[in-house]
Amino acid sequence: MTASPKLLTLCLITQPPRILLGMKKRGFGAGRWNGFGGKVSPGETIEDAAKRELQEEAGIEAGPLTRRGIVEFRWQGKPDVLQVHVFHADSFTGDPVESEEMKPQWFAIEDIPYDEMWQDDRYWFPLFLAGKNFRGSFEFDEKDNVINHELHETAEDLSVAA
Repeated sequence: MTASPKLLTLCLITQPPRILLGMKKRGFGAGRWNGFGGKVSPGETIEDAAKRELQEEAGIEAGPLTRRGIVEFRWQGKPDVLQVHVFHADSFTGDPVESEEMKPQWFAIEDIPYDEMWQDDRYWFPLFLAGKNFRGSFEFDEKDNVINHELHETAEDLSVAA
């Protein structure tokens, strides 16, 4: 029996030719560059959670958000499914500041540090950076290596996705 997915958000700010990433300082994913995000709280919309997490982790307020992707993550031998809703914003207010959880840093898009990120990012980032909508699923082994994945571009309007 599969557990119902845990809803999470991931928000990426791009201002070509650069992208804002954060170095995760503690907890799940510590030591990796990533977008900003986390769990959706009870009674909170997924978009509101994305905005809240960006504020908490980087000290900035997102401009209009666009949902670009929905990706499910599983780990071999574990029942949990993480359903991550990937959002994009190209504007924000405030200045990115380090929090207890994340250290924000701008990267040139051609210099994204994939070797210091989750392995799945190499698969879906190109679609994200090209402005495409996508859906996918990734399975990891116990060492966080991708062992199975499915990913496709979709014409679906993800702004209304659940």
